[in-house]
Amino acid sequence: MHATKPTHVRYLILLMLFVVTTINYADRATIAIAGSSLQKDLGIDAVTLGYIFSAFGWAYVAGQIPGGWLLDRFGSKKVYALSIFTWSLFTVLQGYVGEFGVSTAVVALFMLRFLVGLAEAPSFPGNARIVAAWFPTAERGTASAIFNSAQYFATVLFAPLMGWIVYRFGWQHVFIVMGAIGIVFSLIWLKVIHSPRQHPMINEAELNHIAANGAMVDMDQDKAKGKKTDGPKWDYIRQLLTNRMMLGVYLGQYCINGITYFFLTWFPVYLVQDRGMTILKAGFIASLPAICGFIGGVLGGVISDYLLRKGHSLTFARKAPIIAGLLVSSSIIACNYVDVEWMVVGFMALAFFGKGVGALGWAVVSDTSPKQIAGLSGGLFNTFGNLASITTPIVIGYIISTTGSFKWALVFVGANALVAVFSYLVIVGPIKRVVLKEPPSKGPELTNLTEAHS
Repeated sequence: MHATKPTHVRYLILLMLFVVTTINYADRATIAIAGSSLQKDLGIDAVTLGYIFSAFGWAYVAGQIPGGWLLDRFGSKKVYALSIFTWSLFTVLQGYVGEFGVSTAVVALFMLRFLVGLAEAPSFPGNARIVAAWFPTAERGTASAIFNSAQYFATVLFAPLMGWIVYRFGWQHVFIVMGAIGIVFSLIWLKVIHSPRQHPMINEAELNHIAANGAMVDMDQDKAKGKKTDGPKWDYIRQLLTNRMMLGVYLGQYCINGITYFFLTWFPVYLVQDRGMTILKAGFIASLPAICGFIGGVLGGVISDYLLRKGHSLTFARKAPIIAGLLVSSSIIACNYVDVEWMVVGFMALAFFGKGVGALGWAVVSDTSPKQIAGLSGGLFNTFGNLASITTPIVIGYIISTTGSFKWALVFVGANALVAVFSYLVIVGPIKRVVLKEPPSKGPELTNLTEAHS
């Protein structure tokens, strides 16, 4: 580490986060692409399919706080690698549920989706920890937006491929192919990912630059040396849950994820059943809104960091893209009032673009998380956000079953965007770094947490 010109290893780290998140969301979306064919083969109704869609969410939510704790206890590298390998293995196994009878297949599919959700739980808290360790504050919005935008790129890249696999070979093969890709990538992850001070490719100039500008470069030092910290104190959770700013951020993320999980679960089914497309065409059509979501996702982070560099407050720089993007996202309701196919796709693309611009929640988490529990803070944030992965598929399933159409389902999705706008406008208030009170070994109950400007 003697060169004077800084290296840019953090961009390699960001590329790894982007790729792993792309695989992550592709594996989540396998069930959506396979859903229509699977529903026909197994003879299940919309409500049952909704519960199968939700299986991922039950475990994903339950695993967030334990997953965040594991990241804080053992570090991002090892925990994340095990997560990738395990969720990919369970994805492969879903390809074999058709070997059982219908009732057994439904139960097996639900359980395997549940296990995928449990295994994926550390992924996004891990992303937030790695970004906080590797990126200065003024680059964090863009970095977070880039890894978060991988959810759209996953659809762009894999939805046409998965649609073709279902059309050509059957729904079972989607799970096998996608799971195998993840297993291979888990081995690559172990070779490339290191903490900043331990990475063999970084030089002193880059390390000094990121450390001096807000990166928490020593976050995983003890873990890298084989030491085990005591882990987070559980009273910290109480302190976060009594903070109005964080509660507003949690509510906003819940609503934003409500939009996400419509696209990840029911959107391809909507195109096939409500708009009369083939699954092959739906796979390609689904990629168009995703392209717009990807562009919006990157643009939201770039705009936010630009506003920050121009001297605007952290609050304005983060909130402005979030609120504007989510207002645009509510345009999904307009799909109920058009019949021309290209207009339906156009409004879906506009809604997804807006959702992408507004999806800066993980940047806010990196800005606000206390250093000692960055993983746990991200896990708690993702717990609230991904309650939508449970409720959204089930609510939409009941809406479709009751009304026989997707019209009120789209109203429900659009309303989520507007509630998120309300949350950031009214509840969140100024965005600040949370400072936790250390629990005393003896003495009176903890006082409420204090806050300091980031």
